[in-house]
Amino acid sequence: MSTATPACAALAPLGPADDGHLFTKILGGTGGQSATGPYGPAMRLIIPAPLTAASFAPFGDILDATGPYRLINAGLCQRHHDRARLDFGPEGRAGISIFNAVPRSLPYSFDLIERHPEGSQAFIPMTSAPFLIIVAASPEAAPLAFLSSPGQGINLHRGTWHGVLTPLSAPGLFTVIDRIGETPNLEEFRYPTPWTVIAA
Repeated sequence: MSTATPACAALAPLGPADDGHLFTKILGGTGGQSATGPYGPAMRLIIPAPLTAASFAPFGDILDATGPYRLINAGLCQRHHDRARLDFGPEGRAGISIFNAVPRSLPYSFDLIERHPEGSQAFIPMTSAPFLIIVAASPEAAPLAFLSSPGQGINLHRGTWHGVLTPLSAPGLFTVIDRIGETPNLEEFRYPTPWTVIAA
């Protein structure tokens, strides 16, 4: 089975001196429904939806400059205040890291999702290019895909199952705000059959 895995995905044990996403286990199980069509028999397809606050609410927060704000800096800057629920647990702290992920393209096949049981994780793109977001209610549920708009980032709530960071153009640079700590904070699940995200 061939699926691209970025360098920032942890597939082997890490030590406490790394980024706090200590590897714990790879889970097994089944996926959702199959489809047939031009992509081949039993191909499991997902069409990404636009990233909106309402549709993404079960999984996390959208970070963007919309909605109420207050003016600061002598009236020259809008502050869109307190946009995400950060949660790092009693034994963790907030850390800011820079991720540089390999860009992908559609159709994009994947068989790996992961979650961080000890903390939330925010992804803020350092360019205006859209990126692909994959989430799932559970390993047994069919995953969903969202496509960001320029100026949007996300904050995944603690314990949310999600795909790996998936930029759609270079450079794949993101500011990431997540938990730093010494307790395990990564669980992974591999679908026995890959899912494929296709353009609408």
